[in-house]
Amino acid sequence: MEGTKAVEFQLTGIDENGLQRDFTLSDLLKGGKNRLVLYFYPRDNTPGCTQEACDFRDNLNRLLPYARVVGVSADSVESHKRFKDKHALNFPLLSDPQHKAMETYGAWGQKISYGKQTTGVIRSTFIIDPDGTIIKHYKAVKAKGHVEKILEYLTSD
Repeated sequence: MEGTKAVEFQLTGIDENGLQRDFTLSDLLKGGKNRLVLYFYPRDNTPGCTQEACDFRDNLNRLLPYARVVGVSADSVESHKRFKDKHALNFPLLSDPQHKAMETYGAWGQKISYGKQTTGVIRSTFIIDPDGTIIKHYKAVKAKGHVEKILEYLTSD
């Protein structure tokens, strides 16, 4: 996927101000000055997903000079609103209940969960340049320490 164009999508979500609206990849890349960190995660309010979201929240000021952050899961917009409010998340969360964007980005499929093969969200992150090119793809991400790896990548240019 690295070096290819990111595929356009349209999803409903909750923006950084807690308001529900529609998002497209084009809108998220508009302005052309910063990259986009697009991360896919399994479920709101689960331990790993909460850790990852709170790490993004706590490091957003360090990330924003380089990239905007957006999270995507199959959870409903209402679930995202509760998750954002509970953890004071300061970046958009998008809802993909039919897994369309997830499937397009390879973030939905077969995985091993607690020793069993299941179908679901494959925790993954994409860093997308303002021109829409995927410049970094993290597959099967471990939540703990992931944001630091992203920061290291973004600041190494």
